[in-house]
Amino acid sequence: MRIAGYNLQDAKRVDIALTYIYGIGRKNVVDILKKAEVESSKRVTVLSEDEQKRIQKVLEGYKLEGDLRAEVQANIKRLKEIVSYRGSRHSKNLPVRGQRTRSNARTKRGKRVTIGAIKKEEAAKTETAKKETK
Repeated sequence: MRIAGYNLQDAKRVDIALTYIYGIGRKNVVDILKKAEVESSKRVTVLSEDEQKRIQKVLEGYKLEGDLRAEVQANIKRLKEIVSYRGSRHSKNLPVRGQRTRSNARTKRGKRVTIGAIKKEEAAKTETAKKETK
């Protein structure tokens, strides 16, 4: 089954498989399946074509995948352009929503980079270079 440019995994239950689509979470799935009148316990392979069409028809009312990603990126770009605090945090690649950065935030900031500590070999090279210039 293909929805919004994404192939749903056949072995998964419908309610779990739909969450793989960007923009659909667990809460949305419950609402979608109620509107489409499809049981959440069914597997994707067991769905009839009528049920697939009903799910797709309900999903037409939602922003999904590319459209939603473009909207989120546009919102971030707007925050950067108006030079808001949140926009500056985005541009500096730091946490935006008030999380502490002294000890954590590794997923956002990336790998640790030591500042100020020089290896003995590099320190010796710089000292010899200084003496030669004098």
